Amino acid sequence: MRLDSGDYAATVIDAAGAAASAEQAGYDGYWIPETKVDPFVALAVAAGRTTRIELVTGIAVAFARNPMTVAVQANDLQLLSGGRFVLGLGSQVKPHITKRFSMPWSSPAARMREFVLAVRAIWAAFENGTSPRFLGEFYKHTLMTPFFDPGPNPHGNPKVYLAGVGPLMTEVAGEVADGMMCHAFTTERYVREVTLPALERGRAKVGKTLAGFDVSGPSFVATGSTDEELAASVANVRRQIAFYGSTPSYRAVLDFHGWGRLGDELNTLSRRGRWDEMDALIDEEVLNAFAVVGDPTTAAAEVVRRYEDIATRIAVPPLVAAAMRDREQLRDAD
Repeated sequence: MRLDSGDYAATVIDAAGAAASAEQAGYDGYWIPETKVDPFVALAVAAGRTTRIELVTGIAVAFARNPMTVAVQANDLQLLSGGRFVLGLGSQVKPHITKRFSMPWSSPAARMREFVLAVRAIWAAFENGTSPRFLGEFYKHTLMTPFFDPGPNPHGNPKVYLAGVGPLMTEVAGEVADGMMCHAFTTERYVREVTLPALERGRAKVGKTLAGFDVSGPSFVATGSTDEELAASVANVRRQIAFYGSTPSYRAVLDFHGWGRLGDELNTLSRRGRWDEMDALIDEEVLNAFAVVGDPTTAAAEVVRRYEDIATRIAVPPLVAAAMRDREQLRDAD
């Protein structure tokens, strides 16, 4: 597995600095999510401060934009980074799209499928010096003049990853993307029994298998070098699990495990603004299903056990990444 790092950076400068630090630490990729910063701007700065590491929008909100703007931004970052850019896209949830971004929402899986195909059609137009001929239900792109055409990218087009939880979006990822980003709020069992079969159905639609398809595994890891550090990390992960568990869009994972009532309770507390009470509902069974927990050596072994055969890459904390590299070196020596 390739090892990735990522951060919910407060500023573009912080994000770019973290990318440079991740490269120095030996990580293979650095992911910037769209929270407080624009991931495209942050990775543009990071491209100038790194030389080797892959730079991934993890994720950029597709439905807050349109395929043309994303195609141009991704093309620019692929050029700027020397071919190290990966376009990671996600849908976000309806309230954020309609209330935060004031953009339309409908049929997210079908819309995402079209979005990615439209981006690819625009890239093909850049390569061929033609106008795109994309006429979909949600997006229509038919105009490109030389003045706006950047031409072929010498590094080729970026890979496209899609984030998803439900089987419909996951199937779309298998059909139109180059990789799948499993949400952190996903369990090993859910990946094996729901995610992978959906990806295989999507790949089958285009006559392909999962061979060569990237899967980024779930990444809740609670670890620390001391008991105090581990306890603080566990508390932080409990809060994150509680937060995501309160969101109806991720309810399918809880229902799959028979934890629907927990989702109801978390959602009720969140709507009442009682955020500080939610993490107490995450018991040991739920915690250990969603997260790898333990000292760095134990956590490294568990990450490998859970995901080595199903994920091509995964995001882990530095202490766990170092322990995983140590394991790999020992295995190579044997």
